[in-house]
Amino acid sequence: MSNPVIHAFFVGRAIAQVLNEQLEDSLTQAMSELGKFDAQQRENLRQFTQIVLERAQQEEARAMGVSPNVTTAPNSPKGDMQATIDELRAEIARLRSELQNYRNQTIS
Repeated sequence: MSNPVIHAFFVGRAIAQVLNEQLEDSLTQAMSELGKFDAQQRENLRQFTQIVLERAQQEEARAMGVSPNVTTAPNSPKGDMQATIDELRAEIARLRSELQNYRNQTIS
């Protein structure tokens, strides 16, 4: 025959182990969901920032009377990124030239 005190000890120990495992699983799941949420919010913020900057560039180009010829896709490859940078540099050079011509006209 088994001693009821020993039996109660092992039942209590088993309960503690099962509760510990369930708590660990719940905590792991919660941390995983928090990580997913954080990553999703960071991606949403990145996309929001990109959209805002693109619209600002378009509005700035319209205000300056320049046709916005640079469009960037959110998932564009790095080769396209370099082409975009080159186009922006060319546009900046053209705008500097126009600004210099304007300054020369106002001085003369």
